[in-house]
Amino acid sequence: MVEYDREHILHPYAPSNPSSHMTFVKSAKGVYLELEDGKKIIDGMSSWWSVIHGYNVESLNSAAIDQIGKVSHVMFGGITHEPAIRLAEKLIEITDRHLDRVFFSDSGSVAVEVALKMAFQYWNSQGNNQKSKILAFSKGYHGDTFGAMSVCDPITGMHSAFEGILHKNIFADSPRCPYGAKWDEKYISDFKSKLEQN
Repeated sequence: MVEYDREHILHPYAPSNPSSHMTFVKSAKGVYLELEDGKKIIDGMSSWWSVIHGYNVESLNSAAIDQIGKVSHVMFGGITHEPAIRLAEKLIEITDRHLDRVFFSDSGSVAVEVALKMAFQYWNSQGNNQKSKILAFSKGYHGDTFGAMSVCDPITGMHSAFEGILHKNIFADSPRCPYGAKWDEKYISDFKSKLEQN
């Protein structure tokens, strides 16, 4: 199976060399991935931060099976359903009182794309189409779609691989607050300065 994978499946961040190592996972439970030979390893990446509750959690499996029995997926443009409304209610209940609108997304990258578009749409609706750049902290990672990549760190965020294609944004030094230290506004002075300039 791994041979077929090497020949026919494109994986994120994989080198173009088909002989590169590929780990075959047979099953997963909790924080563990069980490999083809029975060895168990900890998934320290949590499947790119998507499996925060662990794998094969019975209550989550049951909820998913129950929902699939009702409706597995429906386009959300102009259509709604009870689970979406209930989830929105819970999210609004636990967040700041000023955050009373919810946009559902299927990935972090898409969520960032939508947030960027909303920012541009806001300024356009105000009659200001000069606001065309996003201010972001350096050293950040926000995803792999073009918009999300454009606000990732300009050095480590694959900007050079997509030179001339990615949207140009403004980057401020990331805060340098030592672990355990008390917060000081000076940690975001570069951000404040660039915000005022732009």
